[in-house]
Amino acid sequence: MMKKRKVSIVGTNGIPAHYGGYETLADYLTQYLSDEFDFVVFCSKNNSRDLTNYNNAKLLHLPLKANGWQSLFYDTYTLFYSALYSDIILYLGPGAGFIVPIIKLFQKKIIVNHGGLNEWEREKYSKFQKNIAKLGHKYAAKFANINITDNNLLQKSILNAFGADSIVIRYGGDHAVKTIPTREIIEKYPFLEEEYYVNVSRAQVDNNLHIVLNAFKDIPEKRLVMVSNWNISLYGTELKKEYYNKYPNIILLDAVYEISEINAIRGCAKAYIHSHSYCGTSPSLVEAMCLGLPIFSYDVPTNRETTKGKAYFFKSSEDLKNSILDGGNSLKECSENMKVISENEYTWSKISAQYAELFRS
Repeated sequence: MMKKRKVSIVGTNGIPAHYGGYETLADYLTQYLSDEFDFVVFCSKNNSRDLTNYNNAKLLHLPLKANGWQSLFYDTYTLFYSALYSDIILYLGPGAGFIVPIIKLFQKKIIVNHGGLNEWEREKYSKFQKNIAKLGHKYAAKFANINITDNNLLQKSILNAFGADSIVIRYGGDHAVKTIPTREIIEKYPFLEEEYYVNVSRAQVDNNLHIVLNAFKDIPEKRLVMVSNWNISLYGTELKKEYYNKYPNIILLDAVYEISEINAIRGCAKAYIHSHSYCGTSPSLVEAMCLGLPIFSYDVPTNRETTKGKAYFFKSSEDLKNSILDGGNSLKECSENMKVISENEYTWSKISAQYAELFRS
């Protein structure tokens, strides 16, 4: 019997996945591929320490955070550990990508997923943070055995910026399933029995929550439910202060991590509003598509590509307001289009098979 190849997954908060596209990717790769590969997944101090094995993957916990300034130390340690003990390193989001040239000396296969579109240009970063991010992606792109991008536009960007080729592999979203909410969930979220639009986003400026909120402020007959981690940024706290309990049609919820609750909140909505402007193939967008929700999307090329141009698009609060008021008659067609696209493009069985081919090669 052939010995399984050892695969380390580096750069995430770990599994079980609670929040974030990379964590969900790691979760489903281990679910689908553990019969063929031995996985080690590194987990940050934010992840549960009660588990040492999950999906037949070995979990190694570190007393560091996978985000913020500690991420450089977190990634560096886990990369060196993986270089010593694994055959393949899957690096998700190369924040410490400048270490990759050194890891390459260990002659292990290094696969780097570069994540969202031009991470080094995000408005939420300072100039120093942007330079560090670009440096990480640059060295990771040049020295990785295989680069992965999640969108054709990011593929072109990595090629133009760093002269590096990449393979496009998107994210799955079919773990998001419509469920009938229990009586307990309805009691907790009574709006589930009414008509509403939903948005689920991190509270950062390039996710344009202000555009969505401003639109619904002007259409009081339409209800908005917005779920976010408001306290992670000044942007979020200021928005919550401005809108919380100020408009009867706007409901602001703190981040919801219980899967049955977030599935109910999204699944019962009339439509999903995707406001991200700086992402590749956004996990939250493909999850909404897999739920068969009509999509109102911020108008950038990456979102147009993900939805094949068949969503409703907006660039301003006025655009969104008018689109919601005018789009009611064709929401069913939009819903059907989103479901068909997601079934063809964004299933975890398809995504996992693509990663398996890279691990085998």
